[in-house]
Amino acid sequence: MALFYPPVGFHFFVRFEGLLLKYPGIPDIGFQSVSGINAEISVEEYHEGGENRFKHKLPNPVTYQNLVLKRGMLIGSQLMQWFKDSVESYKFEAHGITVILLNGDHIPIQAWNFIKAWPVKWDVSEFNAQQGTIVIESIEFAYQYFRRIDVTSLVAGFSASVNVSI
Repeated sequence: MALFYPPVGFHFFVRFEGLLLKYPGIPDIGFQSVSGINAEISVEEYHEGGENRFKHKLPNPVTYQNLVLKRGMLIGSQLMQWFKDSVESYKFEAHGITVILLNGDHIPIQAWNFIKAWPVKWDVSEFNAQQGTIVIESIEFAYQYFRRIDVTSLVAGFSASVNVSI
């Protein structure tokens, strides 16, 4: 009998669709943390005339938080160029972002694909001459929606693109 162990959240990578073709530079895959994988359906209450015992509850459209990625500052990355185009040239080009959670054997077990994402905020941690800390950059993305990806399709594509030695 196999026991189920919930996955750990520290073994993951992030893939940006189409950035390598658009922007030369260091590929962005490693991040310290990912947050904002969240979807919420708010409820609208409708009070029916003559019915005082309850209100009807109706679903509103789904809302999504922004996706937030954090890492040690990386000079010359593709993300920096993408954000620079957005801020300085006001060119917003949407790309897909995929967050892939791996198990202990480096095999994908779950993924989330963020559709038509674009950078909306870039934050760099403070510089402090009295502390020897790593500069952390936080990149925030808006997107239309996300979807969970079937693990079986991930494993087939992942094993073809990565050489895993045992």
